[in-house]
Amino acid sequence: MQVQQENIKIEKTVATAFFAKGFLSIDSQTHHFHSSFFYFPLLSSTALAAIIALLWPPITRHAPSKAIKAAFRLSPFFTLAAAILLVSISSAPSLAAGALTLIFALIQSLYACWVNRKFNFTSKIFSASLALVPAKISLLITLSVLTGAIFCCFCIAGIGGATATGTNLDKLFIFLILLSLTWTMHVIKNTLQVAISSTTYKYFKLGLDRVDDVMAAFADSVKHSMGNVCIGSALVPVLCLIRGSGRAVSLGAGDTDEMMFSCASCYSGLTDRLVMCANRWAFVQVGISNKGFIQSSGDVWELFRRAGLERVIDTDLTSAFCFLCGTTGAALCALLGGSWALAMHNQHATEVAIYAYLIGYFLVRVAMAWPQGCVSGYYVAYAENPQSRHFDSTVQDRIRELARSQ
Repeated sequence: MQVQQENIKIEKTVATAFFAKGFLSIDSQTHHFHSSFFYFPLLSSTALAAIIALLWPPITRHAPSKAIKAAFRLSPFFTLAAAILLVSISSAPSLAAGALTLIFALIQSLYACWVNRKFNFTSKIFSASLALVPAKISLLITLSVLTGAIFCCFCIAGIGGATATGTNLDKLFIFLILLSLTWTMHVIKNTLQVAISSTTYKYFKLGLDRVDDVMAAFADSVKHSMGNVCIGSALVPVLCLIRGSGRAVSLGAGDTDEMMFSCASCYSGLTDRLVMCANRWAFVQVGISNKGFIQSSGDVWELFRRAGLERVIDTDLTSAFCFLCGTTGAALCALLGGSWALAMHNQHATEVAIYAYLIGYFLVRVAMAWPQGCVSGYYVAYAENPQSRHFDSTVQDRIRELARSQ
């Protein structure tokens, strides 16, 4: 405990130094750095990100089908627009970033065409899991997004201070600030997911007549589950990336070349087994029983296996939908920040666009912990008690449909 407190003190000291440096640079201008050209676009993008983040969850709850179609259609479009903006900046880094963003937009478009038949089932799951709103959920999401936005503003100040001087050491500082931003936003999002998913789970599993106060569940998560949340925040993104690469390799290999197919099948099987070590569904068990994250991952996947939900979970689009909501907001923020900086002939327009993109993505993902947490709690509760009176035939119909398609 003493070591942990000392580490926290060191982190606070370092963060305070960078943020103070950034604030001092607001009034300063050099030949290479104009503070107003840097800060105003990013602060405006942060405000836009917060607004978009607060809009997505209620839209998803009240019109899930339209929200799903909007995310899968708008994200490639705005990502393409962001790619065009980056290319128009016409610097070597912006051209490289623009090319990667263009490829990303193309991948999103192809993926949307590939999975559009699954929209209907995902819409039904959202309608079922979001039917009853936990008490004070809107307040919790609003406060979380505002907290995230304030933290983003401090990060912008720190990045601006490092950009103003522009030494090689300052580039390392910028990287560390971005790493801190990524880590903090993941922890906020996953703490929300623990609280929301455990509240939803209790409603469906125990057959309650009302949903518990999610603010109390959030306080319990902060008090008892932060260690597991931090472990999950580090493991889940990495293992999801590995598992996704395994599926991509399997699809790309096909079955024409026996050697390639065998290697791809082996790699895909290995990555699929990693889901037993870390998955986002484990956050439900973390909130309910305060188990270790890795143990919770294995236990919850075993529940899905016994209930015959593995294929249903694998074909679920909730995670992809929340991701594309994030990229939609990210691209819009990049367009605002980048075009503003470009209009002012700011040589840091590329960096502004990239920072705005990251801020937009993370803030929207914080807000989307609401629908994602509800769906997670719904599936885990179903796996434990499919006969609960709160469940309709949506999941059973999906299981039968997938069985017929084998």
